[in-house]
Amino acid sequence: MAGEGQTVVIKWSGNEYRVTLADSSTVANMKDCIYKDTGVRPERQKLLGLKYKGKVPADDVVISELKLKPNTKIMMMGSREEELDKVKEPPPDLPEVINDFDIEEDEIAIENREEYLSKIDRRVRDYKIEVFNPPREGKKLLVLDIDYTLFDHRSVAETANELMRPFLHEFLQSAYEDYDIVIWGMSPPMYGVIEVKPLGVIWGKYHQWTPKNTIMFDDIRRNFIMNPQNGLRIKAFREAHQNRAKDRELLKLAKYLKDISTVDDFTTLNHRKWEKYRSKRKHDHSDGDNVSESLNTD
Repeated sequence: MAGEGQTVVIKWSGNEYRVTLADSSTVANMKDCIYKDTGVRPERQKLLGLKYKGKVPADDVVISELKLKPNTKIMMMGSREEELDKVKEPPPDLPEVINDFDIEEDEIAIENREEYLSKIDRRVRDYKIEVFNPPREGKKLLVLDIDYTLFDHRSVAETANELMRPFLHEFLQSAYEDYDIVIWGMSPPMYGVIEVKPLGVIWGKYHQWTPKNTIMFDDIRRNFIMNPQNGLRIKAFREAHQNRAKDRELLKLAKYLKDISTVDDFTTLNHRKWEKYRSKRKHDHSDGDNVSESLNTD
């Protein structure tokens, strides 16, 4: 292609932009062209998949050295300045920020507020869930967080296995016998906005699951703010290299899930007392009803 230049296709915000560059153009020149087409400033552009000698190319690298194929598609992440300005100020109806260490169910009785329920209705209509396996008839639902629940995503390691919580495979295998499993990850909140995980979105899309047969594990209690009755706060798994040898949380929780798998209505349980539920069962095998009643919420 000597003398003909190089054309790349930039994919951003659902659109494609064709950028034609001279052979002598640099990465900085390409970013300037992208800025003219998209309005995203060069310093805010993140070009995914663009590599030079195994690393992200510096701005002075010549495009021809990247050895791109004609019409190579490059995914870009980035926002225009005016879009960033919109989120610098919190919305006027932002609810009071809640300290996760002090949060109590009686402090977060917002689950039935009309404005939040209307947002859930919109998500039910518009949100697309990626299904790996179809729901199984008669199975309860287990919703799992990823960060600090299944993996220590902040520590440094050579492989993901080093950051995986102990007994994860055993836990998933055991849980899958009685529960369909949903993985619900979420980006960190920005500019004071509280991000939560409303289970009503799942219940609206899949009517076989309800508050009576759904339980969610997360290390952050505020994620249960819309469904406090269905959440179980798991101990965060951090500093994997130091704690792998002593962390038994998933092993114990697998037993708890097995114990409650025959309970018809999870709303009768107080998941904060899940460890007592197991110990109570050990001392009273004869009357399962009494066990459930002893852990009912007031």
